[in-house]
Amino acid sequence: MATKKYTVTLPEELAEEIRREVGPGAFSAYVTRAIERQREHDRLGELVGRLEGEYGPVTDADLAAAEAERREIEQWFDERDADAEPRRNAA
Repeated sequence: MATKKYTVTLPEELAEEIRREVGPGAFSAYVTRAIERQREHDRLGELVGRLEGEYGPVTDADLAAAEAERREIEQWFDERDADAEPRRNAA
C-alpha cells in the first residue's frame, strides 16, 4: 500500500506516552492501526444503525440471549483446553 506523510496534531502527553511504549520507529504503524480500528468501529456502527432501522433496536432479551451464548462458548473452550492440558503435559 502506498503511503503519504500527513501532519496531525495530537496531545503531546499522549503522543510521547505512545512513542515511549512502541519506540520512535513504530509510532506511525501504531497510529495507522489505531485509525484502522476506529474505521472498523465506525463501519460497524453504521451496520448496526442500518440493521436497527430494518429490524428494530436490540432488546434486553436479545442481549441476554447473546451473553448466555457467549458464556456457553467460553465454557466450551475452557473445558476443551482443560481436557487438552493433560495430553500436552504427557508429551
